[in-house]
Amino acid sequence: MVDADRDDDRARAALRAAQMYYVQDLTMEAIASDLHTSRSTVSRLLSHARSSGLVDIQIRSPFDAATELERGLEARHGIAVHVVPSPQNISDVDRLDRVALTAARLLARFVDSNMTLGVAWGSTVSAISRHLVPKDTHNVTVVQMNGAGSYLTTGIDYTSEILRRFGDAYGAKVQQFPVPAFFDDPDTRLALWRERSTRRVLDIQSRMDLALFGLGSPFAGVPSQVYIGGYLDEADFASLTEEDIVGDVATVFYRADGSWRDVSLNRRATGPAFDELRRVARRVCVVAGEQKVPSLRGALAARLITDLVIDEGAARRLAAS
Repeated sequence: MVDADRDDDRARAALRAAQMYYVQDLTMEAIASDLHTSRSTVSRLLSHARSSGLVDIQIRSPFDAATELERGLEARHGIAVHVVPSPQNISDVDRLDRVALTAARLLARFVDSNMTLGVAWGSTVSAISRHLVPKDTHNVTVVQMNGAGSYLTTGIDYTSEILRRFGDAYGAKVQQFPVPAFFDDPDTRLALWRERSTRRVLDIQSRMDLALFGLGSPFAGVPSQVYIGGYLDEADFASLTEEDIVGDVATVFYRADGSWRDVSLNRRATGPAFDELRRVARRVCVVAGEQKVPSLRGALAARLITDLVIDEGAARRLAAS
């Protein structure tokens, strides 16, 4: 109870400081004097107001509604594009973190009450989950889009932490999907898909209003979890090479031209078929790193994306290809 009261006091102080700074246009020194505190404390209160979602800062250019790069990609691919400025000399990890932060802030605008949000686990979505902005909603469900078990692990610890962050941020119910990422036998998958317990989760997935995913890629600078997490054996990797696979969405693999139906490994995969995924009204894809551009081109060819969050270097490479 004491901790809750302390949190409420901090939120009230942060809100008051934010109102004076952003609405009344007072300086930090003036706010510190009014609140009888230090300038550094005011700075921390303003930072808390932004990170907790009390303040939402948006930049609107008086010269352009979107950058030329964004406009060009939007016109070419028929999707909404959000390019994240990023210098070329930063590390792949830092680049992913910048893109994940932008995606998390953007997601707060997309998620609303009475929605079902589908989440595909992976390195990118895990990074996004660490930057989520809290938002008060009701009747929101967060559902895991594909299984995460393997012969090494159930995957529950990894996926439950990601899902918990989404649930906490939006006050949502969380639904895990406790099946393997890939079955050993396609017939086992078909049999389990007939079970009522599995059908219940598949039914929730069928009602998704928003799907969030990164792209699994064999080329990525920050390795994609499906390729390094023990989910694929030597025969699987050989099969992906033979079939010219360039990436996956929620463990469903595809080629550069977007084809996926006849990919052998997809018969054992647990992610939604692309026909089903395309029925979701908003499909947010988050990409960091130029190495993922071949995977991104394939996903665009498969018409999987409505909203793209991408770093500047990857966006320029996509535009040039």
